[in-house]
Amino acid sequence: MNIEPLPKKIYDKAVALGITQIELHFSGGSDEGYLNVDVSGSKDRESNTKFEQEIEEWAWQAYSYSGAGGGDGYGDDVLYSIVSKTATISSWYMERTESAPENSDFEIAE
Repeated sequence: MNIEPLPKKIYDKAVALGITQIELHFSGGSDEGYLNVDVSGSKDRESNTKFEQEIEEWAWQAYSYSGAGGGDGYGDDVLYSIVSKTATISSWYMERTESAPENSDFEIAE
């Protein structure tokens, strides 16, 4: 996954609202993609919620995250720092881990 450029319209609105960072949290693994958007810096929760929805619409188009996979969870997090004008991406995944087998006698119920 590559970091997509942040549209000027979104950047300008973030600055106007006092947003210091935008976080995109993509996840998938069961043939469905999910996205949670979080913004930090502004105390106006109502404006933040509307802005997060606007960012989500852009992010789905820009990133085209399908979520396809074999059932194990995975994801990508993208953090745009409005203050420093930098972006960071990190990926995560979950995998099945099996413990050592344990043997014991069992009873037969009548």
